[in-house]
Amino acid sequence: MNPPRVPGPQGSGPLYGDGPLTPSERRDYARLRKHEAMHHRRLRYAVTSVLLVLAFVLSPLAVVAAWANSQVSDTDRYVQTVAPLAKDPAVQKTVTDRLTTRVVDNVDVKGLTDALSNALAKADAPPGIVDKSHLLAGPLKNAFTTAVRTVVDKVVTSDQFAELWDGANRRAHAAVVKTLTGEGSSAVQAKGDAVVLDLGTVVDKVKDKLVGEGYEKAANIPDVDKTITLFRTDKLDDAQGAMRLLDVVGTWLPVTVIVLAALAVWTAPVPRVALMAAAVGIGVMMVLLLVGLVVARRVYLDSVPDTALPADAAASVYDTFVRFLRNSTRTVLVTAVITALAGYLYGPGRGARFVRSVTGRATGATGRAMARSGLRTGATGHWLETHRRWTTGIVIAAAVIALIIWNYPTAAVVALVLGITVLVLAVLAVLGAASTANSTDKQGKPS
Repeated sequence: MNPPRVPGPQGSGPLYGDGPLTPSERRDYARLRKHEAMHHRRLRYAVTSVLLVLAFVLSPLAVVAAWANSQVSDTDRYVQTVAPLAKDPAVQKTVTDRLTTRVVDNVDVKGLTDALSNALAKADAPPGIVDKSHLLAGPLKNAFTTAVRTVVDKVVTSDQFAELWDGANRRAHAAVVKTLTGEGSSAVQAKGDAVVLDLGTVVDKVKDKLVGEGYEKAANIPDVDKTITLFRTDKLDDAQGAMRLLDVVGTWLPVTVIVLAALAVWTAPVPRVALMAAAVGIGVMMVLLLVGLVVARRVYLDSVPDTALPADAAASVYDTFVRFLRNSTRTVLVTAVITALAGYLYGPGRGARFVRSVTGRATGATGRAMARSGLRTGATGHWLETHRRWTTGIVIAAAVIALIIWNYPTAAVVALVLGITVLVLAVLAVLGAASTANSTDKQGKPS
């Protein structure tokens, strides 16, 4: 019995027929190969799609997690976050108002007017004056309030207050751990449905200043009142649980997103298209995150009653606390836009070909001009020209590594790295073109 014919090119041996494939067999063979290729291509598209969707969904969480983790683990970053609050006019006014009220409330104005009435009575003052001495309570309290407010305002708006604020927050950085995880103790604490800041050090300084100015009653400011509510929400327990989870994955979630995007590009049938899709998708998610921060701001301001914190001070607190999160989101967005644009410029589109043609002619003309002027690059330029793909890849990889190891890069840093990268690539292209021009000139000379 003869062995079956195996579809394929003209072959020999026991597994092949005696001659080449017939036209019908060739068509069947081509159809089978096309079907297999389509199946493999669809599988790769499916895997790429799943990886991209995971990267898109996790990218906002990765940015938030990295921000939360930096606030917990980096003392300098945390102090840098809260430092502007000490110089914010709305926060300064709130602190001044609260401390002034607490000082004045501890002064017994009625007792002072009663003592004045007794003193006048003992001095045989006219009864009308003695009886009306209690009317001095209002003006006396107003005058005392104005004087105390002046002293407190000088302290709160001074550079020393900002230094005390930074020092207290630096020493109490464990507050962030307590607020997010419920562990430890510090100046910032979670009490019930509120997050409060203990201004004990600042209040003690104000008390000393007031006592030095002659207001001995200021020494009676109770310790229990040395707090200012920063946040108030009935979902604090849920927020703490979510933030603890983000803290755990704060380091690895960003890495996971990068790995998922890289795998999507690697498995895609057309890696360049997958890279552009990843960049566009992550960029869209960053826009949604920025919109979410705006919505969260409105929700937060609506949830804070004026009795806890005035609206302008609450807005300053929110904007100050999330400004680095906004910066990080914008940085990722700018990076995504640049990546998508780079992917397009390396593609076959008409616009991309035009840009490559213009830049190629520009660098080539510059290199040839250098060669004609005597600035020849020799073997080095020739090596750069013949290994342009490698040098371009190395420069781009170096730029990516620089952004990864940069400590909290901003959108301006991304723009700076991009500018340096483009400049280096242009210089390498010019050097390579100078070598080519040199060889051309030599070939054009008569022997």
